[in-house]
Amino acid sequence: MLALPNPTEVLVSVAFVREPGLNAVEAAIKPLAPMARFFVGIRNDITSIQAVKRLLAMKVKLYAVDTGSRNILFHPKLYLAASASKAAVIVGSANLTFGGLHNNIEVSTRVNLDLTNAADKKFRDEVMDAFAEMLKIHPKHVFLIKDNTHADELFESGRLADETLIPAPSATSSVKKGERDDLRRMKLNFSAPPVKVRVVKGAPATKPTKPAKAVPAVPLPPVSAVRYLVWQSKALSERDLNIPTGPNTAATGSMGLKKGALDDDKIDHRHYFRDEVFAHLTWTPDPPPKKWERAHANFELVVKNLNYGVFNLKLSHLTDKNSTSYKQKNFMTQLHWGDAKQYVAKRDLLGRILYLYRKDTIPPEFTIEID
Repeated sequence: MLALPNPTEVLVSVAFVREPGLNAVEAAIKPLAPMARFFVGIRNDITSIQAVKRLLAMKVKLYAVDTGSRNILFHPKLYLAASASKAAVIVGSANLTFGGLHNNIEVSTRVNLDLTNAADKKFRDEVMDAFAEMLKIHPKHVFLIKDNTHADELFESGRLADETLIPAPSATSSVKKGERDDLRRMKLNFSAPPVKVRVVKGAPATKPTKPAKAVPAVPLPPVSAVRYLVWQSKALSERDLNIPTGPNTAATGSMGLKKGALDDDKIDHRHYFRDEVFAHLTWTPDPPPKKWERAHANFELVVKNLNYGVFNLKLSHLTDKNSTSYKQKNFMTQLHWGDAKQYVAKRDLLGRILYLYRKDTIPPEFTIEID
């Protein structure tokens, strides 16, 4: 649509915009930036400071639409490009997000307009007039984001989200009766989204000097009011889910917390879980000569967007840096499924992703999502 010859105006209106969504269209938008206007919803916990600053860097004219309410959402998805004689409009359900442009099931209609035709020109004019009218009638709610400083002010006031802080799902639906369903994921084309998470930066874990005593929890970082993503697995295997591969295979009851899909190569998974993600738990060392530490934490379990409750699960960490596992950069920390195993050891979860979220309470609380 943006390849229309000699364009004179571009109008984009979406409820949500995120940086990975912009990645797909930035190259096409940039040459048309001087004539492009964007209307994006804010105060919705989705439109992000990263996306807003990316649009500002592209030099488009960027308007925020803030309804001032949780119950009223700016929701139109409309993309328009026009020249003196031609125009194209896409109206549909897709936002400028990675899911909207890649993985969600969306519907859109493209309309090609001949502006020498009176009816087509009237349609284009009515679209443009609707946004001009919105600016005129609601000047306090529809406003130009002037620069990065203005964007920062919107972020500090809580009206823009942070893409590095990915909250846990608010899955309030739970199983009322019967066993967990075994529905596999719908087979569709799927593009793996880029992973950007806020890495936990806790104080280094204290090393026990007397194995008989528990290792005290270290001081918490500044408290986050939400459960935020701290780790994402790769495709889950039979070993991860404790599914026996044959009649003679014994399940271990645990999952090794290894290198996942995080895009930060600086994360050393051998230390990250014990020293940062789970640093603020109370760890108890096994009697010598064993070189293991154990801790317990509460994990909310969400599978396929259904909440199965909270489980108190055990964690184990091998402290021996001279071990073969450490030298080969294998996992050193593992999660024991315990009572949650009945919901996890199912074949319909093979190939899915496990997301681990943390909340900075005392002690910290966690959510495991498998989807």
